[in-house]
Amino acid sequence: MSVGQEHIMVKKEAQLARITLNRPPANGYYDEFLQSLYQILSHLESEGDVKVVTIESGIDKFFCAGADIKIFASKHVDGNKAMVVAAREVARCISESAKIYVAAIQGHTLGGGLELAMACDIRLAAKGNYLIGLPEIKLGQMPGNGGAVRLVQLLGKSRATELLLTGDSITPEKAFDYGLFNHLYEAVTFEKELDSYLHKLANGSRTAMKMVKNFLERYEGKSPQELLAWEKECVDQLYDTEDAKEGFRAFTEKRKPRFK
Repeated sequence: MSVGQEHIMVKKEAQLARITLNRPPANGYYDEFLQSLYQILSHLESEGDVKVVTIESGIDKFFCAGADIKIFASKHVDGNKAMVVAAREVARCISESAKIYVAAIQGHTLGGGLELAMACDIRLAAKGNYLIGLPEIKLGQMPGNGGAVRLVQLLGKSRATELLLTGDSITPEKAFDYGLFNHLYEAVTFEKELDSYLHKLANGSRTAMKMVKNFLERYEGKSPQELLAWEKECVDQLYDTEDAKEGFRAFTEKRKPRFK
């Protein structure tokens, strides 16, 4: 199934849905763009057979440059605040979803574009001559769509502080070294590696992956004792599921599990 929007395309393949951003030259977003993306995310949430969703770019040089600065600069403060609220809702929808979201990055990932990627559960990237960063401070601003929070979570306070205060961008290699990217593939093999990774996830246990994501979403701020109790609660809910039964059967029968 393929669904068209003016600047966004969605293609569904069994348990996998691929969202492609395609607004030249840089996938800069604006109000209607964010509204369309939110509607797509909400629709996919109701698609029970979809386990994994990717967000990728149809533009060679950019993943996403964040807000369209020309449109942003032309608005009054209230209009800009409304756009930021819409971007936050998109990020929230991704981070709170029971589905696994993967950002597939092959080009410049800046500002709100990096915030979008960080809202995803996993970030896969290709090697290349492009930059990753949060340059908001150079505009007298700071990230407003969860970027500061998620950057600290992913990189640690020291590295995140430097990037947030300088607004400097980093290379894909450094982003991988810092732990911002889960994997960094050769550009020529990226599509093949991405496809293999996505199908591995899509063949996994929906109930277990959903529980892991739920556990991680509520991980921050808890004491070790609280985390152990929360982990036990999550595991206890999985023991009697069909996926758990199939997993144990497959193990004893020495075959790959066939999760529903």
